[in-house]
Amino acid sequence: MNVSPHIFVRFSIREQTMFAKRLSFLIKAGVPILECLALIRSQTRSRAKVKMYDEIIDDVANGKYLSNSLHKFRRLFGDFAINIIRVGESSGILSQNLAYLADELSKKHALKRKVVGTLIYPAFITVATLGVTGVLTAFIFPKLMPIFMSLHVELPWTTRALIAVSDFLRHNWVFVIGGSILLIVAWIFLRIRFMGVRYAGDHALILTPIAGKVARAYNLANFSRTLGLLLTSGVHLVEALHITADTTANLVYARAARRIAEAATQGESVSRQLQREPKLYPDMLTHLIAVGEATGNLAPTCLYLGELYEGEVDELTKNLSSSVEPILMIMMGLLVGLIAVSVITPIYAITQHLQPK
Repeated sequence: MNVSPHIFVRFSIREQTMFAKRLSFLIKAGVPILECLALIRSQTRSRAKVKMYDEIIDDVANGKYLSNSLHKFRRLFGDFAINIIRVGESSGILSQNLAYLADELSKKHALKRKVVGTLIYPAFITVATLGVTGVLTAFIFPKLMPIFMSLHVELPWTTRALIAVSDFLRHNWVFVIGGSILLIVAWIFLRIRFMGVRYAGDHALILTPIAGKVARAYNLANFSRTLGLLLTSGVHLVEALHITADTTANLVYARAARRIAEAATQGESVSRQLQREPKLYPDMLTHLIAVGEATGNLAPTCLYLGELYEGEVDELTKNLSSSVEPILMIMMGLLVGLIAVSVITPIYAITQHLQPK
């Protein structure tokens, strides 16, 4: 069985953005599209990507639309980009649509980096806290245990509990680390393999007290901006909703977008379907989209909402660290303090019974 070499190609958002920017600039400058693609190909070092561009150039040279050729590499470019390019080709504004596409991809990438970057700090503090606690319990505390055991006195419950945890970690640390890694790998596998697991994880993320607000604002920003740009480019509403659903990473919002598309297919307004999803779409978004539908300005309304929720994501990510940091510090203080109390309490109890000769 022949395996296509393109399944091993990775086309990052940054590379997609540069592709759209270069192609837009060259077409706007009056360079024929075949020469544009040849120039982009000549600047590519990856052999797999060179072969990909060769196929695209051959297709375009044989009279195919660029969007039709890119559809062969749908996994790399995505439905959103392909449809923006398709509409640009059919309406004669390919350069303008490519510029829109590059700008949108750049904003999406920046928004994603902002959210991920904000979550790195709490994750680092959590791992560091667990690491310090584990080292103290498994390696430092056992050195004091012979002293406590030799005194033949009743130890406080905190000390006894710490001794039990320390014994467990010392004798089973391989299983603890291996089990943790296995759980992470199993979760990733189940999330990829089973949509139900992925849906449950995405739903749990939305319900999380602090991170849930960021996740909702992030998905609302992507939903609004993607839908607005597709409508501005001339994509039909139902098709735009399906494409928006396909480009939504969160499965809860993706399925909601498909329900909206199904309702729109039956002639129902988008705002009416949004009213049935109050936990996912706030009243303000529903109200503004209803106004946009009534005035015939749905596309600019969606773009405005995209900017609005993008600003909300920016504000939430700025406040996330300051909100989470005290909680993490308190947790770290409690864990380390519990170990310190477990060590100091028996020593203090013993010294109280010592009398000078």
